[in-house]
Amino acid sequence: MSRMLKFVDVERQTPEKRAGEARREDFDEIYAEYARDAARVQSARCSQCGVPFCQIHCPLGNNIPDWLLLVAEGRLEEAYEVSAATNNMPEVCGRICPQDRLCEGNCVIETAGHGTVTIGAIEKFITDTAWEKGWVKTATPLRERDQSVGIIGAGPAGLAAAEQLRRKGYAVHVYDRHDRLGGLLVYGIPNFKLEKHIVSRRTDKLAEAGIVFQTDFEVGRDASLAELRARHDAVLIGTGVYKGRDIMVPGVGLGNVVAALDYLIASNRKGLGDAVPEFDSGALDARGKHVVVIGGGDTAMDCVRTAARQGAKSVKCLYRRDRANMPGSHREVQHAEEEGVEFVWLSAPEAFVGDDTVKAVRGVRMRLGAADPSGRQTPVPLEDSQFTVDADLVITALGFDPEDLPTLFGEPSLEITRWGTVKADFGTLMTNLDGVFAAGDIVRGASLVVWAIRDGRDVAESIDSYLQARQPVAETGDLAAVG
Repeated sequence: MSRMLKFVDVERQTPEKRAGEARREDFDEIYAEYARDAARVQSARCSQCGVPFCQIHCPLGNNIPDWLLLVAEGRLEEAYEVSAATNNMPEVCGRICPQDRLCEGNCVIETAGHGTVTIGAIEKFITDTAWEKGWVKTATPLRERDQSVGIIGAGPAGLAAAEQLRRKGYAVHVYDRHDRLGGLLVYGIPNFKLEKHIVSRRTDKLAEAGIVFQTDFEVGRDASLAELRARHDAVLIGTGVYKGRDIMVPGVGLGNVVAALDYLIASNRKGLGDAVPEFDSGALDARGKHVVVIGGGDTAMDCVRTAARQGAKSVKCLYRRDRANMPGSHREVQHAEEEGVEFVWLSAPEAFVGDDTVKAVRGVRMRLGAADPSGRQTPVPLEDSQFTVDADLVITALGFDPEDLPTLFGEPSLEITRWGTVKADFGTLMTNLDGVFAAGDIVRGASLVVWAIRDGRDVAESIDSYLQARQPVAETGDLAAVG
């Protein structure tokens, strides 16, 4: 403990961040790596609280004070083991989690005015060091079971569940409609937040463990849900939510008014070296254009920062509430402003203007009125406050809804909620179909990667309990004895 509690004497210091103008020139990560000594010094600022609010506010319940102590003592391999014990992708969470809203935002020394411990940067340092040193091990089961699990979706929920189930000895088959593994980790999140090799090295490690991945596989086209149920002893639906929410204003059908995910997928595919006709034609390329992004979440931040890097003439973000009430990470807003993005707070589009393609956005100023049932103040238009901004490309980033899975999967009996998410038991995460489970965004709605990982870990335990209960008694006892 003598190495800790340095927050009074040592100031908070993040790894070196590249200047905003330089960041606009490429899609590389914006922060450098901590040097070993700097990581130890920053870890030593932890107050080692009796009630660790950082851990409480982490969806995974990561043992943050423990691995900060180990880093401060130079015991990095042990720090990684502690980190990996509760998180299947700490290298991902260290990069893209909104720590300012979760662990760091609830750090005790932050609330005391000393500046939070740089938890995310240290988590990234621990795991990157582990990969470099070869400490990341393959998930090898003690014994193979004769039961199999089919997982639909190779996003964070599906991958976390796959690893946990493989550790328990199940044969695991993961089906994904894309040509690469990772879901939105690969196609939705830009490289400057998460470089793609970070994801691929993790999925490669899962393949080494014996998990079978089948890409370019669409449930409903290549096999129905019923057929997958016949192949496997249990099935997990972890598709995420991909359907962008529509905006109902005049002109929404004009050319160059595009959905956020279409725009981000095109940019990420181009960065991966794929042929992307929609990008090459200029339709999904922001270069030389006045770009307006509608929305205030993390996806909107990804869009504005991507547009800046593509060489947009100007980038504006219209959000109907103010900075304090935006749903996205405030650090992301700061990064975007450093990169030349202009935020037009308390504003909403009334119409998109143009002939065949959009030329401008007509907006209206807003004020925050009475709170809605969720407690958030409702935006109310101000009379006679219309304004117009030039726009050659409008990107709508208003959130995501589920696709119609009962129809897509050829399983009309699969129950969904009134929001279109798959209806699953809160305790077991099983759907109304016996042996079919669901987890991640397809159950809770569009959310954070860290919550998807948590859901994947939880559903793996439920699937294990379900399958254990259906094994012959003698075999169950035998496996229990093995551990």
